[in-house]
Amino acid sequence: MQPQRIALSKRLVISRLRIGACLVLLAPLIASARGTAPLKPDDITWLRRDGFGLDTAAVTRYRDLGRNGLLDAQLADHINDSLPPPIASLLDGYQAIATPPQQLLMELDAAQQHVKTMPDGPDQVAAKKNLQDMGNQLQQQAQQAELLQAVYGPNQLKEQLVWFWLNHFSVYAPKGRVRWELGDYTQNAIRPHALGKFRDLVMATLESPAMLEFLDNNQNAKGHVNENYARELMELHTLGVGSGYSQQDVQQLALILSGVGIAPTNGKPEKFNPKMAPLVVRNGLFEFNPQRHDFSDKVFLGHTIKGSGFDEVTQAVDLIVQQPACGEFISRQLAEYFVSDNPPPALVKKMAHTFQRSGGDIAKVMRTMIESREWVAGTDPKRHDAKFDDPMRFVVSSVRLAFDGKPIANALPLVYWLNQLDEPLFGRITPDGWPLDGASWSSSGQLTQRFDIARAIGNGNNLLFTPAGSTARAAGFPMLTTRLYYDTIEPYLSAATHDALAKANSQQEWNSFLLASPDLNYR
Repeated sequence: MQPQRIALSKRLVISRLRIGACLVLLAPLIASARGTAPLKPDDITWLRRDGFGLDTAAVTRYRDLGRNGLLDAQLADHINDSLPPPIASLLDGYQAIATPPQQLLMELDAAQQHVKTMPDGPDQVAAKKNLQDMGNQLQQQAQQAELLQAVYGPNQLKEQLVWFWLNHFSVYAPKGRVRWELGDYTQNAIRPHALGKFRDLVMATLESPAMLEFLDNNQNAKGHVNENYARELMELHTLGVGSGYSQQDVQQLALILSGVGIAPTNGKPEKFNPKMAPLVVRNGLFEFNPQRHDFSDKVFLGHTIKGSGFDEVTQAVDLIVQQPACGEFISRQLAEYFVSDNPPPALVKKMAHTFQRSGGDIAKVMRTMIESREWVAGTDPKRHDAKFDDPMRFVVSSVRLAFDGKPIANALPLVYWLNQLDEPLFGRITPDGWPLDGASWSSSGQLTQRFDIARAIGNGNNLLFTPAGSTARAAGFPMLTTRLYYDTIEPYLSAATHDALAKANSQQEWNSFLLASPDLNYR
C-alpha cells in the first residue's frame, strides 16, 4: 500500500510535536530507569566513530556502560552478546564458513582431477562451469558473512578493525583457489587477532592459504625463489615504502620464506627424508616443507639469521615488527582510517610510541587513539580534515540505522551495493587494499551511486527481507523518524540537510535524503 502523500513540512511539524510531547512525558522515567543524562554532541561523535554508525543497541550499551566501560569491554573483546538467531542461522548455512577449508580444497582437487579425465565436449564444459559456479558461491558466502557480522556484531569497534585488517592484508578472491579459502581467512586468520598483538596477526596471515596463494609464496622454493610475498610483507603489511629496508632484504626474506606454503590436498601422503621429517611444520592447511627450504645463513635487516628451518620465519617476523618504522606505519594507517585522511603527526607519534612500548598490542594502540582529543573532533563536512566514509562504512552504517537491529533475510544486496560502489569485498586485484582517503570515494559517479543505494534502502525496494531463492517479495520501508533519530541525529543535522528533508514528498524520499546526506556520510 502506498503511503498517503502529504506535505512533508506539515507532517514533520506534527510528528515532531507528537514525538516531542511523548519524550517530554517519558524523559523523567527513562532518566530515572537508566540514571543517565541525554547524550551530548561529543558522545554522539564518539559513538559514530566507535562503530559502523548508530543503532539503538549501541546507544543503549553506551548509556549502560559509560564511555570508559564500553571502551574497556570492547578492547578486551568482552562484549559477547549473541547475534540475532536468524543471522546466526544464515551464517551457519554458509558452506564457506561451516566447512573446514581442508575439506573444501580436497573436494576441489578431486573435482579438478575428474574434469581432467573427461573427454572434450559439453559434459566437460558443464563440469568446469559447475566448479566455477561453486567458487563464485563460496566467494559470495564469505562476503555475506563478513557484511552480516559488520551489521549485527555487538562489538562494533572490533567489527571495524576486522574490516580494516581484511583490507590491510588484502587478498583477491578470483585468483587460483582463494575463493575456497576466504571463509577460513576471515574467520580464523583475521577475526581472532583483530584486537591482539600485531605480530600474531602477521603470523596468522602468513600461515593463511589465501595469502600464500594470492602472493605466490606457495611457489617459493629453493632454486625457484619467488619474492612477491616477501616484498609485500614489508612494503604493504608492516614497514611501508621508504622505511629503510633494501632490495637485498627482500631477497633474503624470500629465502627465509622458501618452503612456506600449503599442504597437498590430493589425499596422497607426503614423503620426507629422515633428516627433514622432524623439521616439518603443519597447522591445518599451512605447511613448512623443509625439503623446499633454502638453509643458507641470511643477513636480514642487519641481523644474521642462521639457516635452521621454520624458526627463521619467526625470527624474521619478530625483527620486522620490532622496527620503529612498523609501529609508525601501522599507527598512521589506523589513524587515517578512523580519524582523518591526514592524521595529526603528534597523534601518530603517540600511537607509534604505544605500539613500540607494548610490543605491538593493537588494543593499546587503539586506546591511545580513541582517548585522544582528535577522536571527538567535529565531523562537520566543512572541516578540512572531515573523514568521508568509504563504501563499506556507508553501506553497513545505512543498514544499521535504517533497520536498527531487525534481522535481514538476504545479504546479497549488500554485496551488490559494494560492487556498485567499486569496493567489492576481496575484489582488489592489487595487494595494496582499497584506498583509505575520502577523495577516492567522493566523485560525482560515486555520490550518484550512493543516492541510488540510499533510495533502495529508504523505499524498501531492496530484497533484504526476501530470502535468497524466494519469489515472494517483502513489502514495507523503514521508518527512520524514530527515537534513535530524534535523540542522536536530528539535533545535530546541518541546516542544509534540514532544508533538504523538508522538501521530501514522502517518508520514503525523506529516508533517502537522510541516508544520502553529507551529515551521515562523514565520521
